[in-house]
Amino acid sequence: MPLFHTEQQAILADTVRPFLAEEAPIRHMRALRDADDRIGFSPQLWRSFGELGLNGILMDESEGGLGLGHVEAGIVLEEIGRNLTPSPFLATAVGAVTALKSGSVSQRETWLPRILNGDAVGTLAVDETVRHRPERITLQADRIGSRFRLVGEKRFVTYGHVADVLIVAARTAGSEDEELGVTLFLVEREAANLTAEADRLTDANLAARLKFDGVELSADAVIGEIDHGFGALSKTLSALCAGVSAEMVGVASGALSMTVGYLNERKQFDRLIGSFQALQHRAAHLYAEMEVARAAVLKAQQLLDSNDQTAEQAVMVAKAMTCMASALAVQEGVQMHGGIGMTDEYDVGFYMKRQRVLAESFGGADYHANRLARLAGY
Repeated sequence: MPLFHTEQQAILADTVRPFLAEEAPIRHMRALRDADDRIGFSPQLWRSFGELGLNGILMDESEGGLGLGHVEAGIVLEEIGRNLTPSPFLATAVGAVTALKSGSVSQRETWLPRILNGDAVGTLAVDETVRHRPERITLQADRIGSRFRLVGEKRFVTYGHVADVLIVAARTAGSEDEELGVTLFLVEREAANLTAEADRLTDANLAARLKFDGVELSADAVIGEIDHGFGALSKTLSALCAGVSAEMVGVASGALSMTVGYLNERKQFDRLIGSFQALQHRAAHLYAEMEVARAAVLKAQQLLDSNDQTAEQAVMVAKAMTCMASALAVQEGVQMHGGIGMTDEYDVGFYMKRQRVLAESFGGADYHANRLARLAGY
């Protein structure tokens, strides 16, 4: 598979890029932060995503979607990253939609149309500790006849305080570190004994702590098979990791573009600082690192779309590489801007904050490098 976009994918990029640049540039994020908006994104913008059909990128055409794939979802996410746009697209159109592919016909018929129109937000609730460790599920789902009672907590749930539907990983059998015994549940926001507390993260986005204090669910809430939900969870996490990687490429590209623009306008000693060879070398190095990371992300997306057996490993490579390349991009951006790069008035600092949050989302570079090493027998 060639590591470049097809003509149709390029057309999608040409559609999404001006849309987000006009409707949700960085000042859009600033406005939500400065107003202390407790939703965390613009519901009107989310409905606009639906009107463009973007929310249905990963939905089958038979279910009203576009029937496209992770490459196309990545195109949208790269532009979201470039503009630092607060949006539930990753959590909902990628995460929730992927999880619902393992759900029942009734579950899909209930939620996919609402997601498609931008009338509903969904998100995955998996992490329970300060680090991403999806194999360590302790939230308990006790069986009571044909029903289940959820007891425990989840952390860092993106937009979990406003999500209409939660995809919750809980333990129905086995011990903490076992894959067998994990079950996925569909939990609606209005469920009794469910509380959510939103925290503003470093990048000004919101994530929730969820407390399940005896949330009762019927058997119809199970996604897939009881005790065998880890496979569906892994597929969902791979989709989310590929999406996060694409968004980080956008974050890094936005920071690089802003930095190059500054190099070509800032003068010292009556010369543009972009003419200094040392800075040219650093910019060239950064560009090369970003191109390698971009290729790794595109490869992972293509393998996901073709259901290749090596897709999960490719996603690990992509996440680790984009973590490192995007970190270099935002750090160099702030440093080349000098002292003003650390001020709130300049946008480049927001790219650094967003990169730090995305880098830790669904596992950092070290986490995925360790997974790859273990798969290789180390």
